[in-house]
Amino acid sequence: MSAADLASGKGHKDENFPVASRLIRPQHRAPIMAFYHFARAGDDIADNAGASEDEKLAGLEAMRRTLTGHAESEPTAAALRTALAQRKLDPAHALDLLEAFRRDVTKNRYQSWEALLDYCRYSAMPVGRFVLDVHGESRAWWPANDALCAALQIINHLQDCSGDYRALDRVYLPQDMLAAASARTEDLAAPSASPALRAVIVDTAARCESLLAESAGFARAIADRRLALEVAVIQRLAEDLARRLKMRDPLATRIVHRKAEAVGLAMRAVIGRLLGR
Repeated sequence: MSAADLASGKGHKDENFPVASRLIRPQHRAPIMAFYHFARAGDDIADNAGASEDEKLAGLEAMRRTLTGHAESEPTAAALRTALAQRKLDPAHALDLLEAFRRDVTKNRYQSWEALLDYCRYSAMPVGRFVLDVHGESRAWWPANDALCAALQIINHLQDCSGDYRALDRVYLPQDMLAAASARTEDLAAPSASPALRAVIVDTAARCESLLAESAGFARAIADRRLALEVAVIQRLAEDLARRLKMRDPLATRIVHRKAEAVGLAMRAVIGRLLGR
């Protein structure tokens, strides 16, 4: 079963955060979009509720073999391999993503916050690292990138915590945090969060705010001005979503930005970055 057979139909405009927006220089958009399409294909394989574990792992292995030049079966992997060759970049970040997708297939619980961050090391941090490498930015900024990307990933987990549990029996909320609050995993199937589960969600959102505090100076450190603006926008959107998740229940309502809200936050972030704030 190929990646195309398991595709969700979701595209970059459906994501919670910008993907190679018009702020990114045109010469950098193609490799970033090639990376996105590769990531989307792998994510669709891992999240397909109708495929077996063996089928999913076989699909991810076909992507790995195509990416590394040992097969030609997966178009998104072949396109990314070409893009990497053109930029003289190695496939390490993409291979890290495949490790995260394999974990999504074989692992559905995370025992601790540290274990969740280790998952983010493969599922989220490589995305930002790749974008930095495409722009020729210093790897000295990887720690700030890693904090931002981990926060984005975990915010997404919180937004989708009920759906992930219902559809895939997958829970990213750390088990030790649930236990400490006397919350049950099964509470994720309820129409609204129990007080105990709500406490864990608020605690997790607060930890995301701490990660975002670590990445607060990231945009100022980036040499490419247009990438710096994009990062400033993403930082602002993430800060607002983390705040909303502390205030509102993601089981009872979808915590997302309406278009006008996102545009307003983005404009304030751009103006703030241009003014050096």
